[in-house]
Amino acid sequence: MKQISANVTKGLQPKTRCVCSDNSGAKEIEIISVFKYKTRWRQRQAAGIASMVNVSVKKGKPSIRKKVEKAVVVRVKKEYRRKNGLRISFEDNAVVLTDAKGIPKSSEIKGCVAKEVGERYPKIAGLASSVI
Repeated sequence: MKQISANVTKGLQPKTRCVCSDNSGAKEIEIISVFKYKTRWRQRQAAGIASMVNVSVKKGKPSIRKKVEKAVVVRVKKEYRRKNGLRISFEDNAVVLTDAKGIPKSSEIKGCVAKEVGERYPKIAGLASSVI
């Protein structure tokens, strides 16, 4: 996995409900686990910007509900710092449903996407309306 150019604060834990910001049919998802995140014993996993997570679809089309999918976090409320000293935070937590390689399942992404997501997953940044 490619390294991103920011000190990411991990603000999302398992059981966190997020908005799905693509046109795949899912509206609200719940994070189950975080990929490639090692913890100490009894410490909870946490996800930040550009993290790949395992999610369960809670609200959306009946064909996609109650299924376990993979997703990438594109926006977080928790403030994080970039290398140039700028601090970034968004107004909601949002994810995009992807496959195992990070290629999005949808054809459009609503809202903006963080620049760090574009560094690690360029296909997601290409579909986004704006990259901040």
